[in-house]
Amino acid sequence: MVGKVSKSVSNSVPLKLLIFIAMISAVIGAGTGGAVVYLIAQDGFGDDSYAETSVGKSVIPTPTPVTGNPTLALDIAPDPRETQEVNHSTVEIRTIEINTEIIGVVERLSSSVVTVLNLSTAGKEQGSGSGVIISTDGYLLTNNHVIQGANSLEVILADGTSSSAELVGRDVFADIAVLRIYVDVPSVAEIGNSDVLRPGETVIAIGSPLGDFKNTVTVGVVSATGRMLETDSGYQMEDLIQTDAAINQGNSGGPLVNLAGQVIGLNTFVVRGNGFGSSLAEGLGFAVASNTVSAVSQQLIEKGYVSRPYLGVQWESITPRIAWVYDLPTEWGIYVTRVIDGSAADRVGIEPGDIIVALDDVLLDNDHPFINVLLAYEPGEVVEALVLRGMQELSIEVTLDERPGI
Repeated sequence: MVGKVSKSVSNSVPLKLLIFIAMISAVIGAGTGGAVVYLIAQDGFGDDSYAETSVGKSVIPTPTPVTGNPTLALDIAPDPRETQEVNHSTVEIRTIEINTEIIGVVERLSSSVVTVLNLSTAGKEQGSGSGVIISTDGYLLTNNHVIQGANSLEVILADGTSSSAELVGRDVFADIAVLRIYVDVPSVAEIGNSDVLRPGETVIAIGSPLGDFKNTVTVGVVSATGRMLETDSGYQMEDLIQTDAAINQGNSGGPLVNLAGQVIGLNTFVVRGNGFGSSLAEGLGFAVASNTVSAVSQQLIEKGYVSRPYLGVQWESITPRIAWVYDLPTEWGIYVTRVIDGSAADRVGIEPGDIIVALDDVLLDNDHPFINVLLAYEPGEVVEALVLRGMQELSIEVTLDERPGI
């Protein structure tokens, strides 16, 4: 049977034709299948809806909603080689400015700082210091010791121009003098409130050290407030600001400034040694507090002098340490060492060795030093002094004098 069938096929259809037809069918089938596989592969690789299985990389379509033509079963993914829209992020460039507050303060105040020259009878310079303009009328502040003994005064502005200056008034005890120039002033400094200063606060000193280095800027901190120092003239300066901003000869009378650009002190002197042996100190500069400067300068401008109350005693301050060393009956107050003949104290019987611990109801202590409490009164006012004399406690009324002219 096999032989017959073969013969029959062989007789009816040529063998070569059958082979040719089979080859054509194979080629067409391979092409069609390859195209389908290509389309599926293209759609799978370009769409995240196709996932890998745990076995090989089988292409498994995840059902997705059909959009567009509902008869289209497969969406062709865009060619990744096509240009895509790029989201360029904005690059922000930042610069850091250091100490901008200090720079800004210096730029605003420098033109109000001046150099003060103390001239002799022959017109020669015999000393110099610094000053600061506080009024558009030409009033400026400096230290009394800067202008002490001057026959005439000259002021050099920040731009180098100079002007003669008039002495308006001076106060030895606060070491403050007010001068006036009669030219257009470049700028005016603002006086701040020294009572709000705190140790550690940044401050700036501006002045003319040695008279040659005009408008020199130094920076430091408030080292302490309420300092009291003995002067060579036999009285005490109180309520001073201590700072480590560099202050040198010629800086005297220049402003000590806070970061708000306000004058909170008037630089007055620097301590280089402690008076014992050869020990030297650095960073011990002192400035008259601006509240004292403001009160004193106002009187100098208005009256030419400071009307100060006068008790008529020489004294030493008592602190807890001194009280412990000398076994005194109180930790705060003033110890009277001398009573001036004919003074207010002499008239009411205050004696050397008395300790004054209060004026009226204000106890003398670290926050209420004697001079500050006394300066709250006017000459001619009556004040009740609480006095310790040995084991006695006395209440003595005193009518204050006006301090003699200097």
